[in-house]
Amino acid sequence: MSDTILALLGFATVIAVIVLLLRNVTVPALAFVSVSTITAAILVATGAFTLDEMAGFIKEGVKGVHGTAVLFIFSVLFFGVMTDAGMFDKIIGALMKKVGNNVVGVALMTCLIAIIGHLDGGGASTFLITIPAMLPVYKRLHMRRETLLLICVTAMGVMNLMPWGGPTMRAASVIEMEPNDLWFQLMPMQIVGLVLAVGTAVFWGLQEKKRIAKLGDAIVAEDAGKYDDSDDGKKDEALARPQNFIFNVILTLAVIIVLVLDIFPSYYVFMVGCALGILVNYRGKKLHNSIIKSHASAGLSMASTILCAGVFLGVLSKSGIMEKMAIMMANVIPASLGRFLPIIIGILSVPLALLFDTDSYFYGLLPVLVSVGNQFGVNPAHIAIAMVVCRNCATFISPVAPATYLGIGLAGVEIKDHIKYCFGWQWGVSIVCLVAGLILGVIHF
Repeated sequence: MSDTILALLGFATVIAVIVLLLRNVTVPALAFVSVSTITAAILVATGAFTLDEMAGFIKEGVKGVHGTAVLFIFSVLFFGVMTDAGMFDKIIGALMKKVGNNVVGVALMTCLIAIIGHLDGGGASTFLITIPAMLPVYKRLHMRRETLLLICVTAMGVMNLMPWGGPTMRAASVIEMEPNDLWFQLMPMQIVGLVLAVGTAVFWGLQEKKRIAKLGDAIVAEDAGKYDDSDDGKKDEALARPQNFIFNVILTLAVIIVLVLDIFPSYYVFMVGCALGILVNYRGKKLHNSIIKSHASAGLSMASTILCAGVFLGVLSKSGIMEKMAIMMANVIPASLGRFLPIIIGILSVPLALLFDTDSYFYGLLPVLVSVGNQFGVNPAHIAIAMVVCRNCATFISPVAPATYLGIGLAGVEIKDHIKYCFGWQWGVSIVCLVAGLILGVIHF
């Protein structure tokens, strides 16, 4: 099978999954595993790969995401235990006294927490810090959870430009530049991005305020029809442990600090946190078992999606098909537009983020584009900057990014709603950053 056919099959696979997700045909886990299996069968039947090779790709793909799946299970359990124990009730009560019904203030607080939380460059840890803290406030004020995610991913995309962030390090390694040097060049665009992140919080906070005022009492019915909060009404007040509030706060802060320091695997940190939280707050094997079972459904449903996404990534990414897709993308750019390559790739970065995982995007597409750009005298750093800055805007709405499923799982939002709600806005943010780069001279042609 030729590289062109492999690339076309790859595009068909990705588009099929996205269509199934957006049209709500089935749950994400089934979409990923069924489409990936059909593609794998075609690849084996046509002799592109042997059965053993394909099995190896799938194993590698699942291996690459299993840590995120385990992390999600134990993070959901940990925050569930803290919620049962009543820790968040006191914290949210204090927050509500500060912000009251100030919807814009809540949106700004979300942005600030996400910016600070993403200083370590970890998408999973930022979602785990921001969403459990702010979600109860959003529920109480009847703000849309899609807005919570939109504000989070905008702030995270901007902060992900730090030199220790994955995209910046990958791009720097491809063009053989120090990450710090690349960061210094793109810093003006990051500053613009931070302004946009705050502006996003203010704008969408105002939109939520108008929506809440317009709907009035009807907003309760709208939330009930859109979000599955069946577990909320079943909260057992007998599980509250107000006497352990200080311990639970210290335990939660300790978990977050260890996550940021990146000393141990994130899932292990939550395993230990769960063990301590359950053992200190509750007594008896029967009660322990009951608490774990009460949170099992939420944890396992999203973990299964992440693992099935690993199958999808294994079939396309580990097999090298995504790299062939990248080469095909680069080859369709007309020679007459070669010197405008940074602008073209900047404009297309958000849609491409839905097709390529981070490694394939930077290690597959970037080297090809740099080679094309060299023929027209384009500075490789300008291509890398456009790709890093603009692609980061969509990193955490991409269905091929495992952290995306952690975020939507914690917020209780479906992947199709997350993409529909955020895609246009994030694309607009990326275009504004790109224009700012051109005006400030960070990128030129």
